Amino acid sequence: MKVHNLAFIDTETTGTDPNKHEIIELAVIIAKQVEREGKGPRLEIIEEAEWKIKPQHIETAEDEALRINGYNEVDWMFAVDRKKAMEEFAKKTQGAIFVSHNIVFDYAFVSKAFEETGVENKMHYGKLDTISMALARLYDAPQADKFSLRALCELLKVENTKAHTALADTRALVEVYKKIMGAH
Repeated sequence: MKVHNLAFIDTETTGTDPNKHEIIELAVIIAKQVEREGKGPRLEIIEEAEWKIKPQHIETAEDEALRINGYNEVDWMFAVDRKKAMEEFAKKTQGAIFVSHNIVFDYAFVSKAFEETGVENKMHYGKLDTISMALARLYDAPQADKFSLRALCELLKVENTKAHTALADTRALVEVYKKIMGAH
């Protein structure tokens, strides 16, 4: 797993149920793990990408989800269709390890999108969840009482000026990962 790229991934969705709701924004940052003796890897960013995805069933969306992620018809006017986004995403993430904050959520939506579009998921089987990593690393830190991305950004002094947009959250995710793992 040390030789595989890391794919830092975030989704913005129309709700919380991957069987009813859908991804409307997807972002990925691909990072190469560069070995450093005795220190764990340094991350070398290879590329970043984001897609605004046309919702197919906006009528099933939760109003609160749309409010949180800032969905509006104007900003999504030129969004791509889900199949095209997943094809491009699959090419970029091939062989990479899926890294997310609350992986259960993001992976469920990404898996469902792969399944429904018929695009093959060629990512590595390994997955990393920064919530679990933060809990393990920061367990004894008295100020670490919440493990949301927002709380960890505050605790670790990571700026996330456009929270709840996929690319901004993914950039913050990379910085949180680096601080947790010492992978600067």
